[in-house]
Amino acid sequence: MVWNKTKAVLKESMGEAVYSLWVEPLECVRADEAEIRLACPDRFYRAHLERTHLSLIQAKVNELSGSSCRVQLCDKENVALPVAAPKGQLRLPTIPERRSVVRSLHPRYTFDAFMVGESNLLAESACKSLINGVDTVGSCVYINSSTGLGKSHLTHAVAHTLLEEAPATRLRYVTAQQFSSEMVRGIQAGAMDQFKAGYHDNCDFLLVEDIHTLKGKKKTQEELNELLDSLIKSGKRVILTANSNPRELKGIDSEFKSRMGAGLVTTIQAPDLATRHRIVENKAAVSGVDLNEEAVSYISQQIHGDIRRIESALLALRAKASLSNDHVDMDMVREVVADIVGIPKNLTTALIGELIGREFNVSYKDLRSKSRKKIITFPRQIAMYLGRKHTTESLGDIGRTFNRNHATVLHSVKVVSELCRNDTSVRRQVAILDQKMADL
Repeated sequence: MVWNKTKAVLKESMGEAVYSLWVEPLECVRADEAEIRLACPDRFYRAHLERTHLSLIQAKVNELSGSSCRVQLCDKENVALPVAAPKGQLRLPTIPERRSVVRSLHPRYTFDAFMVGESNLLAESACKSLINGVDTVGSCVYINSSTGLGKSHLTHAVAHTLLEEAPATRLRYVTAQQFSSEMVRGIQAGAMDQFKAGYHDNCDFLLVEDIHTLKGKKKTQEELNELLDSLIKSGKRVILTANSNPRELKGIDSEFKSRMGAGLVTTIQAPDLATRHRIVENKAAVSGVDLNEEAVSYISQQIHGDIRRIESALLALRAKASLSNDHVDMDMVREVVADIVGIPKNLTTALIGELIGREFNVSYKDLRSKSRKKIITFPRQIAMYLGRKHTTESLGDIGRTFNRNHATVLHSVKVVSELCRNDTSVRRQVAILDQKMADL
């Protein structure tokens, strides 16, 4: 088969990392002399593949087929995925037929690829607990966050794990809008009994994303609220996601808010510096972008919040390096980062605190704590000293960053200044950190 031969050639020419990311997930749904049709996990995946790799794939297909066989990309449709019993195994009459209905799953959104940090640890642990049937978090978990912080990654990871490790679990994974559309079709077709049965009687694990999109849809809210009540009372498991805490949702019925907030509610915050650093390292490796430590640090320091912006930066770097047939250097990194976040703003004491925490292997949370242990107080004093030197913030503002007053900041500046004069080791250490601040 031409496609199998093409994959082998692409793997060699692209390299293992790029191949596994952009070719391996493709599913060949048609192959004849005129056309090879490849199904992509989603439209975003397809759009990027068309821009970056389709011309190479087409060239290799033509080369190996000896003809003008056309390569076409398409999206995998949202389909019901029947979970078949192993061949030769018969289902007992008293056991209902197992059937899961899921959205198209991104092949890379797994637990192994999820970068865990303080900002998302509770959400990740709660999802795993539900999968394993651990009752410490209850039957319902509600995850909220701003866009691009990992809600969908976690729900895709849950679905991947259930389908692979617990195929007998009847999983229903939909967006709130899909649930609403399905309900409307049921009403229009006079088939609400079948609609209800699909969820109430044939669902062991329910995943619903983007609850906030149900604003003003009272009938859908009532139906979903009834479903949640039924599933939770039956001991079934539920994960919901939205862009804000249940009580802050606009246009959502109070009873529905109460039901969603009755279980574990957890917020995914923007990742801290250490987590962003690991995210950049991981995504660079997967994307086949060769970055040195300086480049990784710069990207993780400058791009905050939405993780998709990190992915965008890495895609841009790979494209620029490929077009110029050159390696990724710091000038290229700064140019790409500036395109995404603008010219870097002045340093803040909070950012300096994150940087110093990483240098001394302590968390930013520890630096802001009441701890007086030397392993905490010394980095804290260094951060205050550098904050005073490299920012225009007042002593009071610097102190508030670390939950201290302005007198403590003055004392810290004095202590570090004296150490720099009298202790060669400290002086060299501070000089290195000082230069890193100046280079940002």
